[in-house]
Amino acid sequence: MPGTDSFVDYYDLLQVDPACDQRTLELAFHYFAKMYHPDNAETADTDKFQEVTDAYRVLRDPDKRTEYDQVHAQFVVRPKPGLNGLLGIDEATAQNDAEIHAHILNMLYRRRREHPGSAGIVGWLIQEQLECSDDAFEFHIWYLKAKGFVKINEQGQYDITVDGVDQVMALSRTKAVEQRLITRVTPKDE
Repeated sequence: MPGTDSFVDYYDLLQVDPACDQRTLELAFHYFAKMYHPDNAETADTDKFQEVTDAYRVLRDPDKRTEYDQVHAQFVVRPKPGLNGLLGIDEATAQNDAEIHAHILNMLYRRRREHPGSAGIVGWLIQEQLECSDDAFEFHIWYLKAKGFVKINEQGQYDITVDGVDQVMALSRTKAVEQRLITRVTPKDE
């Protein structure tokens, strides 16, 4: 484990909560190890691969993790309790989530338009495009399914619904109207 001179936030590196269980830790490690592995032609990064491996070696061992947690507490300041601190969300988080939801719907919409006979996309591919954790991905998919914008097809892939297509079209119209308004309001050079 590195000394306090070169502190690395292993939880942040693996994008897990410090209170996560061993299973979550293992899933995060495997996800990032696969991503950064030297054999991965698209995303290989040997330095990141080594950092992720080092983090996992420390955090998977209960004794090393306890020791690391003491150092971690000295370097990482937790938000003070308050409404946003307790909920862990703010306006920027909600806006970012809305953009991610739109991105997922656009991916599925494009797939439906280009491949009407096989319109589904496997979940790991969507998650890889988003570059998000399993928990974040599950949240986004839960929301889109609950709204009726996304469904799981017979092959176990994610597919856009008619309501999802309508949502994409509505968002596109809204953006077009906003762009026209911006163009009208922009002052002309004198």
